[in-house]
Amino acid sequence: MDFRLDDDQRALRDGMRDLLERRFPRTRLRTVVDGHGDTAPLDRALWRELGTAGFFALRLPEAAGGVGLGLPEAVLAMEEAGRALLPGPLVATQLAAAHAVEGAAEGAADGAAVVTALDLGPGADRLVEHLASADAVLVLSGEDAEVIPAAALADPVRPIRSVDPATPLHRVHPTFEAIEAGAGAGAARAAGAAARLRREAALLTAAQQLGSASRTVRMAVDHATARTQFGRPIGAFQAVQHLCARMLVRAESARSVVYAAAVTEEASDIAAAKLLADEAAVHNARDCLQVHGGMGFTWEADVHLHLKRAWVRAGQWQTAAAAEEELAAGLLLTGETGL
Repeated sequence: MDFRLDDDQRALRDGMRDLLERRFPRTRLRTVVDGHGDTAPLDRALWRELGTAGFFALRLPEAAGGVGLGLPEAVLAMEEAGRALLPGPLVATQLAAAHAVEGAAEGAADGAAVVTALDLGPGADRLVEHLASADAVLVLSGEDAEVIPAAALADPVRPIRSVDPATPLHRVHPTFEAIEAGAGAGAARAAGAAARLRREAALLTAAQQLGSASRTVRMAVDHATARTQFGRPIGAFQAVQHLCARMLVRAESARSVVYAAAVTEEASDIAAAKLLADEAAVHNARDCLQVHGGMGFTWEADVHLHLKRAWVRAGQWQTAAAAEEELAAGLLLTGETGL
């Protein structure tokens, strides 16, 4: 099976990178982080521009006004968003545009609406990101999915402090049941869709982690090349070279698994992708901090932002423990069937 990108996929990746470099440069990221903290609002103009560029409608059929591409292309777009540390419920809005029943999330595909997500499944942490900026909430409960107005969560939630200053979080009360709350409130249902949506959300989140892991490799190498000590670039020292090499191996190992999972869409492959991408994002950010030395721990440096975002994403949709359980179950099944 050939997982190499074709010309159209490379053009999509390069176009998305160019768009984000123009519309969400480092100065804009720092404005979000330094100016608003835990209540950071989304840039609605940028959100609509992403919609116009087809970011949210990538997997929506052309007959429905979408781009008509597949999961591999969505992974490439999410990877670039992760590389830029673009804030917002990108995964939930794209899922709502691609899968929600007609009318469930009007405007999600073209960026006119912001859709966040809430997982009420067993073991889920019941956290919602960017609730204050959202128009609707994609709720996964049991085997079903539904979209409810964001206002329906006004009472059963409380804000909590997020480790990532660009990702405000709310926790939903344990007694909240989405199906009951959504009845008669303009909710739209997609029966039996929850399992598939969770898998795709885990993969798209892994793609964001991959983008961050790749970006911190570049940050570490650039700093090791520019920073001098004892009259030589610190990249000339073997200890620093080994750190950067390990970072590259982690990122590229995660890339191969994430890209493969986007093609196979198998649950075990997605679990492996999330596990490796989370590890690459977190550990690469830590190693990048070490390459930067003392300045890497300062607020003005961007390295800590990648680490904090990686921590948040690692707890979303599929944790390391859940991914390991999924992989173990697959191995046991393989052993029982002898395949």
